[in-house]
Amino acid sequence: MRNLLLGSLVLTAFLAAPARAHGFGEWPDLAPEAEADASLAQWDLTDLAEARERPRSPFDTPPSGAETGQVSLEDPGDAPLARPSGEPGAGPGDRLPPMLPADLQPRRWSDHVPRAYAANPDFFSQLGTIKWETLILLGYFSLQSGKKLFRETTSFHFHNEGWFGKDTTNLGIDKLTHAFDTYLIAEILHMRLHDKTHASQGDAVTAAILASTFMALNEISDGIETDSGYSMQDITMNLVGAGFSILRNTVPGMREKVAFKIEIIPDDNIYSYRGQAHYAQQRYMLSFKGAGFEALERTPLRFVDLQVGYYGSDFMIDDRLAGKEPKRHLFVGLGLNLGELLFGRSRSRLGKAGYTVLDYFQVPYTSIRYDTTGHLGT
Repeated sequence: MRNLLLGSLVLTAFLAAPARAHGFGEWPDLAPEAEADASLAQWDLTDLAEARERPRSPFDTPPSGAETGQVSLEDPGDAPLARPSGEPGAGPGDRLPPMLPADLQPRRWSDHVPRAYAANPDFFSQLGTIKWETLILLGYFSLQSGKKLFRETTSFHFHNEGWFGKDTTNLGIDKLTHAFDTYLIAEILHMRLHDKTHASQGDAVTAAILASTFMALNEISDGIETDSGYSMQDITMNLVGAGFSILRNTVPGMREKVAFKIEIIPDDNIYSYRGQAHYAQQRYMLSFKGAGFEALERTPLRFVDLQVGYYGSDFMIDDRLAGKEPKRHLFVGLGLNLGELLFGRSRSRLGKAGYTVLDYFQVPYTSIRYDTTGHLGT
């Protein structure tokens, strides 16, 4: 998936802005007793009539017998309200889930509405909320795979590409590319699902399954290339990237504290679209964000990330022919969190989009690192 990166970053910026980059969103703080007192103080038949006519969401307080003027011998929770006509997903027999108790309301990004109360509790109902996003990705992958049919091909076959050894073609950077691409697709889809399903439980898993499926199907086109093949190492790294997305979106505080990022160092062409030069530009890292830790969030250290990462050098064919030994670089370093610096307090759509893109992309030359070859620098 060497051609996925730039398009995905643009798509991330476009889709992520409404996805509440700085937290789950403006969920109401329910205070049942206070609301009840206010309602009694303003008791009015006109208000009751308007309340009865207003379509309800899964997060509304259920109507009481006093409000509706009806008396029921059954527990209202046993008879959920029908979904209002015209609402997405409405249809014969389609019913709203039971009303969500105040103590189960999502307040952080990692919080999710339990399936019993969720608006979209299963995989297919969640998939139905992102039909267009799924079709866009399907079209993109179809174009990427379809181009290979116009080149020289062979019968479908598997290929053992190895992992991170010096004898591998790209020192394993291509494997991290697979992990990152799958992770990025899962993150994009999850942002949409989280928003459209009102944080229904399982949305992170749904996004990860879709991302892994797209990447696995695309790998089939590698299986007919003469210089490649269907790689189980690639499939494994796809699952690693998808799994990390699940963790980041379900473990409390992890999204705020840890980011999986790519940095692209410009070369003579500024950006190499494919081949070994493409991989030679890439650095991958886990960034532990100062802004995500309570002790640092009000200090200048919120603008600094602790980085642990990997890249390779001197592994291109010309380098090997010249007698250079391929070098693998494991590094630790400190990086500037430009997202926090530029957009950390922004509430605008553009600011949120910028913050989100920079949560996946490290701007070149904004870090200082020391690696296993003894190199100290950017």
